[in-house]
Formats: sequence, C-alpha cells, structure tokens
Amino acid sequence: MPRPVKCRRVCHFPKVLEFRPAKTEIQRPPVLMTVDEYETIRLIDREGLSQEACGEWMQVARTTVQKIYDSARKKLAEALVEGVPLHIEGGEFQLCDGKSTDRECMDCFKRQYHQQYEKQKGDSVMRIAVTYEDGQIFQHFGRTEQFKIYDVQDGAIVSSTVVGTGGSGHGALAGVLTALKTDALICGGIGGGAQAALAAAGIRLYGGVSGQADEAVKALLKNELDFEPDVHCDHHGHQAGGHTCGEHGCGRHACGG
Repeated sequence: MPRPVKCRRVCHFPKVLEFRPAKTEIQRPPVLMTVDEYETIRLIDREGLSQEACGEWMQVARTTVQKIYDSARKKLAEALVEGVPLHIEGGEFQLCDGKSTDRECMDCFKRQYHQQYEKQKGDSVMRIAVTYEDGQIFQHFGRTEQFKIYDVQDGAIVSSTVVGTGGSGHGALAGVLTALKTDALICGGIGGGAQAALAAAGIRLYGGVSGQADEAVKALLKNELDFEPDVHCDHHGHQAGGHTCGEHGCGRHACGG
C-alpha cells in the first residue's frame, strides 16, 4: 500500500495564478505549477531559505522539498524558454491558519487573528463571515476592509462582531478567514483566484449576494439565501481550482484539519 502524501504547509495563497506571454501567435497548453511548488520558489528564491529551512517551514522532509523545488524550477524554465502560459493550481497543501508557534509566524497577521478568536468558537458553533460595509454586503471581496463575523449555534445567531482586514487583499483574505476559523463566506463579486483560496481553506462560498448582511445570514440559516453558485468578479480572471487538501478535508492524506 503506497504511503499517503503529506500535505505541505503554505503560508499564503498566490496573489496571481496565471502568467501569459505578452505576444504569442500559437495557442499552446499552459504549464501547470502546483501551489506547493510555488511555495518552494517563494521560500527559497524569494525569501532566501535553504532547502532544509524550507522543509521545516512546509513541514516536510528536505528530500521532499528538493523534489518539489526541482519540479517547480523545471516548469518555470519551460514556460520562459518555450513562451507558454504558466498556471498555478492544485497540489497537496494546507494553508497556514496562524496557530503555529514557529518563529517565522510570530509576526504574521494570521497569528494575531487566531489568538484573538481561538477560545471563542466551540466545536458546535458554525462561524459565518460576510464582506461588510455600513450594514450592507460589500460587493468586492478583494477590496473589503471589514468582515462581519457571526457565530451560529443550533440554527440561531449567538454573537456577531465586525473585524477589520488590516489592508489584506485577495488571496491573503482567505488567510484572514482561515485564522478566524470561518466555515462559510457570504459576499458579492469574487475572483477565481480568491475562490480557489477559499476552497483550499475549506470555506464554503455563497457569492453574488447583495443587501443587508444580517438578513443574508438569517436567510442562509433558513436555507432561503439567494446566491450565485458560479459567481465571478469582472475585475479578476477565472482559474481552475484543482485538488487541494483543504478542499477535501484531507480525508485521504496525512495533514491535520
């Protein structure tokens, strides 16, 4: 029986998931780089970590990091030399939720959210986030400056609070919601990259919703919420999601929930 694949910890979902040549006459299939491959490029080439330190951060062996990194570099070279698009999607990974005690995480904004809300959510509580502005559902996920967070127990709202996003945008907002232990998000427009990040975090999405935030949550609890399953934002491109551990709850893999 093959050994199960261990999910690799990824700090932030990529801000951009697609790169295309400026000019090309021939349409060719894109090179597909996984999110965990992207993370090795970010940590080693951008942040200057050794392969050993990268492995410690991603919670895998150095030999595993070497294989992932070598694959990522080969794909980068192919995209550059051949002049073909590069897409980042899928992989075996789990987004960091801010509860790590690693030194690198001490100043992470997600750690601050995790510490603040760690003890407020019990196992029987469902947490719903809504993009929020002046009582209404803010219509652009990537630009929202606030979430209104609702805790629901036995089908009823037991508490709510407004949380600032600290200037985070797009994929980083999925990290905020992960650290807040969010189970579901209600919003207006949302881009494909952010949708992929939410799927990776295991957060259910109810997009294309407008109106009052409080009423939307009440409608969701009654199974009466009018939302768009295929919502998109015209300001962003669509991306294929691919498999991630968070999307499937890591049921067939070795990572934690």
